[in-house]
Amino acid sequence: MRPILFRFGELDVWSHPAFAGLGIAVALYMTWRTARRTGRADRPLLFIIAGGLLGAAILAKFGLVFRYLQLANEPTLAGMLRYGGRTLLGGLVGGYLGVVLTKRMISYPRATGDVFAPGVALGMAIGRLGCFLAERPGTVTTLPWGVRVPSNVVPLVAQCPGCVSGAAMHPSFLYEAAFDLLAAWVLFSVSRSGRAPAPWMVEGDLFKLFLFAYAAFRFLVEYVRGNPALAGGMSGSQIVALVSAIVLAAYFIRQRQQYAVASLGAEGA
Repeated sequence: MRPILFRFGELDVWSHPAFAGLGIAVALYMTWRTARRTGRADRPLLFIIAGGLLGAAILAKFGLVFRYLQLANEPTLAGMLRYGGRTLLGGLVGGYLGVVLTKRMISYPRATGDVFAPGVALGMAIGRLGCFLAERPGTVTTLPWGVRVPSNVVPLVAQCPGCVSGAAMHPSFLYEAAFDLLAAWVLFSVSRSGRAPAPWMVEGDLFKLFLFAYAAFRFLVEYVRGNPALAGGMSGSQIVALVSAIVLAAYFIRQRQQYAVASLGAEGA
């Protein structure tokens, strides 16, 4: 645990924003590299990337504002700005919505998910390293790979009873970083092959597949994150992840059914 990554003179460089910035930079670089390799690098794509970044920035900051509204006796705009929270899941959803809205605004006809997916997964893996260094690791565990927060770092980690007691905790952010890294490797491999993972998938479904896998994983890993329950014993992130997984699962089921019907029709023609 290292909330302050290093000091440059009198300036403290904090781990969370440093790794988040590095993750965004890597995601952008790899996305543009993928776009150039596939012949998709053009000015409209730059506008779409900008829209995605704006959407991600908004929901990453305010994705958990509903938790503040639930807990605050007299919620205020200043309170929402200060305690709205920072959530990667919200940023991911916001980025997706930002891309969709921007494409509609500029009348961009093609899906872009296949271009974004590998770089986004890799950027998320890098960003989670910053979360591990700066935030509460997870719930208390007896597993041998549990981590303890050094006593000199405890005052810098908010809302962490396990840190104060010196208990070993799940390195939940490392679990997520490993998942994202594996996802990035699979997505880059699929992207280079030029073939969809399934015959019934269309252009853009690669990113939706990543979103579905991430939502399912995030729902499960929340049980060792230790985030406060919001409703039905689930945290806010779990609720968002569950809804996202259900919507995406319904989409893929419909896609597969339509492909099966079209295939039967082609055979009977």
